[in-house]
Amino acid sequence: MIARVAAPRSLLSGLTYARILAVPVVMGLILLGPDRKSAYTAASVVFAVAAMTDFADGYLARRWAVTTKLGSFLDTTADKLLVTGVLIALVDVNRASPWIAAIIIGRELLILGLRGVVAAEGTVFPPSIWGKLKTNAQFVAIFLAILHLGEPLGPLRVDEWVMIVAAAITVMSAVEYLARFSSAFSGGAR
Repeated sequence: MIARVAAPRSLLSGLTYARILAVPVVMGLILLGPDRKSAYTAASVVFAVAAMTDFADGYLARRWAVTTKLGSFLDTTADKLLVTGVLIALVDVNRASPWIAAIIIGRELLILGLRGVVAAEGTVFPPSIWGKLKTNAQFVAIFLAILHLGEPLGPLRVDEWVMIVAAAITVMSAVEYLARFSSAFSGGAR
């Protein structure tokens, strides 16, 4: 039985670590991009594969029933590293608004810190539907910002419109999480 559980956990850990290792690769390719369009294409492919490992990781963990507190924390941390790292690179090459990046990164750091505090007290908050929607919206917005395709629709390009939507969902997700955390700190979630 131990070997049957260890193999899925190793695979899931590998998917999480692959997502973390993809962060500097995607950032480096984006920062090379202004002079090399192929670097943006490569960055978009690596980012898409990294984002898909998040979906595969979650699906397989539920299917194999091998979720752990540490695995859940590492999975969400890997997502936050991927989003924040790539957004920083996109701001540097003027493919993402610094204000939107600040909103998204600020939310990610705030929630990561609060998750750490409540986890130290033994409370685990599984991702909510807002958290999952936020992650998906951020991944799509970042992928489109890396590609930066098409003509503007009104004052903005498609990727810029999608980034605004992702920021709005990010704020709504933060409000929902803060409400959940406040109940944990007040003693309601124990």
